[in-house]
Amino acid sequence: MRAKGLAMILAGAMLWGTTGPLMEWMLTETGVSVPFLLAIRMAVAGVLLLTSLAVAKKQIFNVWKNRYWAQQLVIFSIFGMLGIQYTFVAAIHASNAVMATLMQFSAPIFIIIFVSVKARKFPPAYQVVGILGTLAGLFLLLTNGSFNNLLVSNEALIWGLLLGLAFTIYTLHPIRLMNEWGVLTVVGWGMFLAGGILSIAGRVWQSDEWNVFAEPKLFGMMAVLIVFGTLAFVLFLGSLKYITPVENSVLSSIEPLTAMIVSVFWLGVMLKGIQMLGAALMLIFVIRLSLGNRQEQVNVKQ
Repeated sequence: MRAKGLAMILAGAMLWGTTGPLMEWMLTETGVSVPFLLAIRMAVAGVLLLTSLAVAKKQIFNVWKNRYWAQQLVIFSIFGMLGIQYTFVAAIHASNAVMATLMQFSAPIFIIIFVSVKARKFPPAYQVVGILGTLAGLFLLLTNGSFNNLLVSNEALIWGLLLGLAFTIYTLHPIRLMNEWGVLTVVGWGMFLAGGILSIAGRVWQSDEWNVFAEPKLFGMMAVLIVFGTLAFVLFLGSLKYITPVENSVLSSIEPLTAMIVSVFWLGVMLKGIQMLGAALMLIFVIRLSLGNRQEQVNVKQ
């Protein structure tokens, strides 16, 4: 079963890494807006998932019969699902897919701060070193080593940091929800609600952007985005049933590598020399943080 979990997170990470360049291409070449793209993607994915569960005779509405779980699902849908999807695409739109995918790896910093504040305890030394190393890598990534040269806009920086925060909520919040109601039900409702909220807020039914999908190529690209994105979410969260969150976190580092490979060969996007070093530092220290956390859990059990 562990092998199944490892395969799931690797496949999910590669699919999520691939969606970044795909969305970058859609935003750049078609001119569609971030809210419109996401509203369609999430709403359709949510409907498809929930419909497939209903056809399989799963009780998809039971979660709404319990007030507590219904509230938790709404929180996850808004701050987890909608949060990570919107900030990810907005960060891509303000920079590029590779940069956005790497910036989501600031999430461990937020997780450590959250846990430390909640426990009213200063983080252990390895976590402090991990935070400093991750920040150093992020600095090199964003500046190419120059204090006077920020390679992304302030907007991209803000969206990137919000992405890290949203990724933290998305990772931590739904664990109990999934254990109680299942991964597919939680992801299905999360996408449906998030897409519905964005659709209403943006009044997508009045948008003139629907004309974009009249072209078969763009329609097909949107279909790929929906399938890849949905599978990525299901595989990422589903893998937690078979492997530890630590292993999940470490193996998900393949996301930016996938995004970088696709971006280089398809979009011609390439990081500069020092930026590559920064990206490597970020991944190394994120993995170090994860492995350190695993050792800490082992020590507690002993």
